[in-house]
Amino acid sequence: MGHGHGHGSAADAISASGRYVRRLAASFAILLAFFLLEALVGFLTSSLALLSDAGHMLTDVLGVGMALAAITAARRPTESKRTFGLYRMEVLAALANAVLLFGVAGYILYESAARFLEPPQVAGVPMMLTALAGLAANLVVFALLRQGANESLNVRGAYLEVLADTIGSVGVLVGGLVSWAFGWYLADPIVAVAVGLFVLPRTWKLARQALRILVQQAPEGVDVVQLRADLAALPSVTEVHDLHVWTLTSGMEVASAHLTTASSADHSGVLVAAQRLLSERYRIDHATLQVEPAECAKRCQALTW
Repeated sequence: MGHGHGHGSAADAISASGRYVRRLAASFAILLAFFLLEALVGFLTSSLALLSDAGHMLTDVLGVGMALAAITAARRPTESKRTFGLYRMEVLAALANAVLLFGVAGYILYESAARFLEPPQVAGVPMMLTALAGLAANLVVFALLRQGANESLNVRGAYLEVLADTIGSVGVLVGGLVSWAFGWYLADPIVAVAVGLFVLPRTWKLARQALRILVQQAPEGVDVVQLRADLAALPSVTEVHDLHVWTLTSGMEVASAHLTTASSADHSGVLVAAQRLLSERYRIDHATLQVEPAECAKRCQALTW
């Protein structure tokens, strides 16, 4: 009987999360300041596009705030009642961000319908100046979060929100210019709708990724059937059962399996070979493996789940 596991991915994830904290804190402060500015000016100028951008900026503020809180919580030591730590907080925060984005996009689309019928007069110059300031803030935050977005689902959620808001600020800037130069106030709801529609597919992708992790689906790119066959093809392994592969949080793929062997097998050798296979071929560094003779496997086959 043997057990094995690796801690490379967990250690790497904790180390990486530490690098994000200061960048997320700086991003949070910048976005909060410019959200307040955009909301105030949008209300005073009756600009739905600016209010739309402020709404997206609010989700940025909440998204970065939740990302910061989730990463901080995930770095806390594992306690006796939370044997997996708080890594899933990151995924829950990403899902919450997606729900917020869906809500904001829906509200803007609803409000835009009335504006198309009776577009109010919009003050173009304050709208343009505020959008320009918001664009500058988004570009700074965009640069701060860009690297982390490739490694963390949670940071990626905040990054996508900032990306959408950056494009939204450009749209608001153009809408303000058109309103100011030509007096065509339909530009305001058109920009608002465009921003709402732009963010929806990206929001859906983020929500799908978060849900995939929460329901413990196999990681994308991992063929479980082939993985089982590769483990069964190892020397001395006669059968593989109770195989589970899932993602704990971004960059932390986990596996567990029982490997049935011939009674004369070298269990230590089988364990090492299986760990090497999972790490090198499937990039799964945290695996709990049980190597057992055929008589022990009978008990596992009696389980109903």
